[in-house]
Amino acid sequence: MQNALFPLPVSPAKFYPCQMSSAKSWRIEAVIFFLAAQALCWFSGNLLIVVLHKAHVSGFKDLETGFGPVLIATLSLQGATWILMPIFFGLQNIRMRDGLGLAKKKLFLAPLLAVGALIIILPAAEALQWASMRLMDKIHLKYQTETAVSLFTGATSRPEQIYLGIFAVVIAPVAEEFIFRGVLFTFIKQLGFPKIAWIGVSLLFAFIHADVAIFIPLFVLALALTWLYEMTDSLAAPIATHALFNAANLVLLAYGSQ
Repeated sequence: MQNALFPLPVSPAKFYPCQMSSAKSWRIEAVIFFLAAQALCWFSGNLLIVVLHKAHVSGFKDLETGFGPVLIATLSLQGATWILMPIFFGLQNIRMRDGLGLAKKKLFLAPLLAVGALIIILPAAEALQWASMRLMDKIHLKYQTETAVSLFTGATSRPEQIYLGIFAVVIAPVAEEFIFRGVLFTFIKQLGFPKIAWIGVSLLFAFIHADVAIFIPLFVLALALTWLYEMTDSLAAPIATHALFNAANLVLLAYGSQ
């Protein structure tokens, strides 16, 4: 549904005449508000981490491996997204279910698509990660495991393990799919730049995880999640696939750390 105040410069059908998705047209002011609010939450969270670290608060003394910094960082980014989502859709004058594509008639296909996608994506991602690590070892390029992964494998308390599990399987998939597929991909494509939307947003998704060894696997994952979003015009399938992907990796991490 096109907004009269901010019309689409180029019709998405011009680029993808046969595809099903992206009938959505986000208002520019809503996107600007969301991105600005997201950045403010992220900045505030990082500032709070620094203050607590300088104050020598327990759990914030080690910025690299402490649980406190990760808790604040995740809540100020992915956690804040859960609060900003309904506000964003309120500015669009649409229901959250409709904005996320959760009211689609074919919603029941999401779990099936997620399982099918995972069967293909997980082995491919593992193979790409193995190849990336071998290549970096060969050229003597150092890489560091993602902080959240290190925390999960080294977590000793049950509350930490429970939070990290809930974050990986529930909080992060919903928030990240909304940010990258729901807002950024849709809006950039709406502006008439479908290739930048596909490649650029997928690269950004891989980059924010700050782990060189899994950059290529996450880029491929992002492309697959975008394809699911395009085919279904719903975030249900990408969210379910993302959640299953994270859950499977948690199981592999738990099994490997024993």
